[in-house]
Amino acid sequence: MNPVIHFEMPAEDRKRMAEFYTRVFGWRTQMLGEDMGDYVVVSTTETGEDGRPQNPGAINGGFFRKSDDNAVVSVVIGVDDVKAHAQKVAEAGGKVLGQPAEIPGIGWYASFIDTEGNRVGMLQPSG
Repeated sequence: MNPVIHFEMPAEDRKRMAEFYTRVFGWRTQMLGEDMGDYVVVSTTETGEDGRPQNPGAINGGFFRKSDDNAVVSVVIGVDDVKAHAQKVAEAGGKVLGQPAEIPGIGWYASFIDTEGNRVGMLQPSG
């Protein structure tokens, strides 16, 4: 099985959203720069030196800039081969959005639309 390993949520105001989740749930946030699309890395649980959750079953996530094209919450599924799974998505009736892209130090990522119109991500972690 391939587990959910990450979540993403859109934000109109990333600082406001980060402050909200920090205040309510104690999450830690890291604001990335313009070169990374002003993405906000979110830690919902303790992480190891590799940045991955230490607690089995726990996941971390991120906030991305909200737009008309991507105003939905998304989950990211961990896979061992993102290209092979992109092919499986297409064969099963989904639509892969673009080509897999490398996220330095994280892994290879691809988004797709499932048969019900949901935007979902896949990540082949580095190492």
